[in-house]
Amino acid sequence: MANKQQVDPTENLTILGSNVREPIRKLETFPNRHPGRPYVVTLETEEFTCVCPMTGQPDFATLTIRYVPDQRIVESKSLKMYLWSYRNEGVFHEHVTNLILDDLVAALDPVWCEVIGAFRVRGGIALTVSARHDRDTSAPSNGN
Repeated sequence: MANKQQVDPTENLTILGSNVREPIRKLETFPNRHPGRPYVVTLETEEFTCVCPMTGQPDFATLTIRYVPDQRIVESKSLKMYLWSYRNEGVFHEHVTNLILDDLVAALDPVWCEVIGAFRVRGGIALTVSARHDRDTSAPSNGN
């Protein structure tokens, strides 16, 4: 078996290990060491916040991100800082869920990706938004 040159997967990461103390709308990635193997990465936070663009009242959500990586994987600290950047942004639930999906797809070019925003009850109504990107129709279906 031939020796492959080892690539440092952290060489282009600037947020991980840094003392970043402010939100930043930047998603960093590192190489997937198992391209071609379909596996699902799931990231979840119960601490996502944004504000209503009309009233300025805070909105809270559980955000679930699921994707099948191709060549890149999202670095979780950069994702945390990225999500934090929405904290004071006035944005509708449907729009922010799709913005997050678009940014993940741009950063990762995944085989498949889904973002689910389960927003807490406000005004007596809970709202869940699910946005999905499919590059490959053989990707897992919702709920698998």
